[in-house]
Amino acid sequence: MGILQIFTLLGALGMFLYGMNMMSSGLQKAAGDRLRGFLSAMTSSPFKGVFTGLGITSVIQSSSATTVMVVSFVNAGLLTLAQAISVIMGANIGTTVTAWLVAWLGFKADISILAVPLMAVGFILSISKKNQRRNISELVIGFSLLFLGLSLMKNSVPDLSKTPEVLSFITSWQGYGFGSVIIFLIFGTILTLVLQSSSATMALTLIMLNMGWIRFDMACAMVLGENIGTTITANIAAAVGNTPAKRAALAHTVFNLFGVIWALATYPYFLKLVGWVTSTIFGIPNPASEGFEIVVAIGADGLPIQTDTQTSALYGLSMLHSLFNLINTLILIWFIPLIERIVCGIIKESKTKEEPFRLKYISAGPLATPELATEQAIKEIIHFSEISRKGLEYVRKAINETDEDKFEEYRAKLVKYEEISDRIEYEIASFLNAVSAEEISEKTSYEIKAMYKIIGELESLGDSGESISRILSRRNIHKKTFDENTLKKLNSLVDLVDKSYSAMITNLTLASEGKLVEVTNAYSAEERINAKRNDLRDEEIEAIENERKNYQTSVYYLDIVNELEKMGDFMINVSQDLYKCRIKVS
Repeated sequence: MGILQIFTLLGALGMFLYGMNMMSSGLQKAAGDRLRGFLSAMTSSPFKGVFTGLGITSVIQSSSATTVMVVSFVNAGLLTLAQAISVIMGANIGTTVTAWLVAWLGFKADISILAVPLMAVGFILSISKKNQRRNISELVIGFSLLFLGLSLMKNSVPDLSKTPEVLSFITSWQGYGFGSVIIFLIFGTILTLVLQSSSATMALTLIMLNMGWIRFDMACAMVLGENIGTTITANIAAAVGNTPAKRAALAHTVFNLFGVIWALATYPYFLKLVGWVTSTIFGIPNPASEGFEIVVAIGADGLPIQTDTQTSALYGLSMLHSLFNLINTLILIWFIPLIERIVCGIIKESKTKEEPFRLKYISAGPLATPELATEQAIKEIIHFSEISRKGLEYVRKAINETDEDKFEEYRAKLVKYEEISDRIEYEIASFLNAVSAEEISEKTSYEIKAMYKIIGELESLGDSGESISRILSRRNIHKKTFDENTLKKLNSLVDLVDKSYSAMITNLTLASEGKLVEVTNAYSAEERINAKRNDLRDEEIEAIENERKNYQTSVYYLDIVNELEKMGDFMINVSQDLYKCRIKVS
């Protein structure tokens, strides 16, 4: 096997993988935000989720791509863990389509004859001014590259009959009984880990089987290994995600490991079932029967001829892949709640009392489409608002604390919350910048502009909390204190600010669900804050004029009242921005 042949084989493999990625990306871009709606509608029950995963993976030809996409959706809060598990089950069934396509088309006909004209169609679509056509072009070109790569892989594999020592080395690992099954299972696992695609490994396994390099039972063992190796891609994607994303990726691993365990435990009988089903349906030799041997024939023109035994082996391997995932799904679909409990028990929520102060939904980076990314961002903004609301509790504690050490602790917390607000604002803004750099619709553009304004208002809330801590610190330095009545008034205003937080978060949640934002609740909360501020200010000024209050103490008090009122202003601005945005894009 020469250097040129090796690089040709690697290049063909690269073309196969690149084509698969293009298909996946093209589908997601063409679907846009409709994909999110489709997933939500089609995951309302476990069986719907399975069919959804099956359908998507059948189109994009990669369970890894589907699983990574699902993990991203879980990370963004767009799917629950239970919904994700059902989609992953379906994705495992859907990925078996690749093997059937290769078995039916890849070795019986030169698919590259159709692939090249399809690429021409894809190119024409790619120069269109319409985004949708350009997205479809990615899908078409990706499909063409996938099968061109497969054709090149098939033609570039070496003829081992001319190098019997290599063939002898491969076949030598097949003589250890069940130990050989384990060896080839590990080989399939490692190969999938390297290639990061079970479909690519499946294609290579089919080629090895078709060339007669390995027996049918060893090829089946490799397929089982591929089902273990394919789980690593989702786990890598989830490594930088949140806890639900990590759990979704682990659920994929649990699903496939369980399947491999029962398949190995029943291996001889499972192969007999596969062989019987294959032979019965297609009327071809049973690939799992004793004495079955793959015959590789060359025609008079020097080109390979597809024999019945080769076809039988290919169909049998594809059938094993399908039956494995189908049976596994039929068993485990009833145990989705148990799988949830298992993965939640292994990957537990952080027990730290302190807020981790990290992005919760967009830590894994932008999604494939700007439309989906904006939904990811609004989820993160809701999380931002919830963190900001926790800061209000420290404002309340700082106002009421008389112990100097305790007060300093709360003041430090408010300073920290302000720094955190700055950081979260920057990270969300950076994410939105990345989304804006893509080709986006007018609707998405309006939404992103609104989100820029909103995160600015949320950051200002952190500034106000820190400002209140500084006012209180100056009060303490000058040995001034608030009496019980003053504290009561301030607490009542804090209560109103908290209700304004509640109205704001409700409106953010409505926006994230695509529902119309009702700003009357926010206006009502803001009006109560303003009325309370006016009453407190008038009362305090009257008390100063009548010399019932210390002027300096009153200044500190009124400064805090003003800052709390400003917090209400920031929150009504958020609801207004949401409302204006929905009016524009509706």
